[in-house]
Amino acid sequence: MHYNGYYHLFYQYNPKGSVWGNIVWAHSVSKDLINWKALEPAIYPSKPFDKFGCWSGSATIIPGKGPVILYTGIVDANKTQVQCYAVPEDLSDPFLTKWIKPDEYNPIVVAGPGVNRTDFRDPTTAWFEDGHWKILVGSRRKHRGIAYLYRSRDFKKWIRAKHPIHTAAGTGMWECPDFYPVSMKGTMGLDTSVVGNHVKHVLKNSLDETRFEYYTLGTYFTNIDRYIPDNTSVDGWGGLRYDYGNFYASKSFFDPTMNRRILWGWANESDTKEDDIHKGWAGIQAIPRTLWLDPGGRQLIQWPIEELNSLRDKEVEMSNLKLVKGDYVEVKGITAAQADVEVTFSFSSLNEAEAFDLSWVNAEDLCGKKGSNIQGGVGPFGILTLASKNLEEFTPVFFRIFKASNKHVVLLCSDARSSSLKSELYKPSFAGFVDVDLSTTKKLSLRSLIDHSVVESFGAGGKTNILSRVYPELAVADQAHLFVFNNGTVPIVVENLRSWSMKSAVIN
Repeated sequence: MHYNGYYHLFYQYNPKGSVWGNIVWAHSVSKDLINWKALEPAIYPSKPFDKFGCWSGSATIIPGKGPVILYTGIVDANKTQVQCYAVPEDLSDPFLTKWIKPDEYNPIVVAGPGVNRTDFRDPTTAWFEDGHWKILVGSRRKHRGIAYLYRSRDFKKWIRAKHPIHTAAGTGMWECPDFYPVSMKGTMGLDTSVVGNHVKHVLKNSLDETRFEYYTLGTYFTNIDRYIPDNTSVDGWGGLRYDYGNFYASKSFFDPTMNRRILWGWANESDTKEDDIHKGWAGIQAIPRTLWLDPGGRQLIQWPIEELNSLRDKEVEMSNLKLVKGDYVEVKGITAAQADVEVTFSFSSLNEAEAFDLSWVNAEDLCGKKGSNIQGGVGPFGILTLASKNLEEFTPVFFRIFKASNKHVVLLCSDARSSSLKSELYKPSFAGFVDVDLSTTKKLSLRSLIDHSVVESFGAGGKTNILSRVYPELAVADQAHLFVFNNGTVPIVVENLRSWSMKSAVIN
């Protein structure tokens, strides 16, 4: 949240180790979302209603009163879950260092009849509408995912609505739900309480069974407190995702200082628990992303916040570089282990695009089948990140274009299979399809943020995004290299490439 001149980040943290357990709400503050000052934990188990854990939730700023944290408390060893609240001890403290949990009304929500008490968590930011504050709480009934709606006039006494705001069969537990409006025109964000005919609503859920996040766009019918997704995407596992890689438990918030909605996700490790214990930490936040509705109205667009550019240092450029099949050209002059790369590729013809098989519905499987070393027609082309000098290790981020019966299909891959000589790592071939119309343009853009064990990529201006965690052994520090490449029969032109060495953010 942003409050009185500071951004506040609260995050799940184990102060006693680098594996899951002993969860508290850690707390950091920032002026710019990039450089952070760590404070003491805001919330830790201390009351009967959260004795066994303080799990995820959100913050809401109540006009004229200040912020309130809603979170899930764990009552007993059976993991019975209730929703609790905390408030700042001193609103005049600019850092809001200390938080208190009033005994009155806590917990504010308990699972009623028919509600799964051990899968009932992660209250959303509240919105105000028709004289009531409203929140969602994620849950499940057998294999059906559920978002329950609760309403309150005073933010203390909460009543469950007769019906969930939305459910979907076959999706399992809905963790970390998020529900917010997006404008149907322009890129500006909206306060969470905005409703009307000029907005669509987003319902996002983190699916416990897949460990991926899915969202739909749709209409919120305030008179009946129901959300109905549009029929333009799948409502469930096959639907739209913020990110097709290692990205989970995300949360968005409205930033009133710049009228934008910011999305922030979490990426866990892909190495072993023993590795985590050895290095003493586990899990990172992704780069904050600004989020808005694509002009076509079918999906969201995401882009790294502009403050990230303050870390850019030395810059190198390339332009009008032609790549024929088999070409690998190094981008020299930057620190390839910590870099920001923006590149636009163009191609003169789509005639040699490979035929698309309609059975290829899973992008990740297709990337695994058609990797960067498998020659194609139009593609694979892209960049090799965190590459060792002789390419024993590299993480390719690349496009591949296929020809379907009535359109071209664009695949974006971030393939970790060759990322490290270590064998015991999770090294998936992350991938997603990109919704672009190549009949109007024969160009594709890519931006990748490279940071030692992270490659966070944004395809086609933020339409398809993939975060990968990788752990090279050779391609580290000044031994990491960056290449552009083409492994398709159609020549590819690097129309423009700009890459920056990145300074480190201040975090303590």
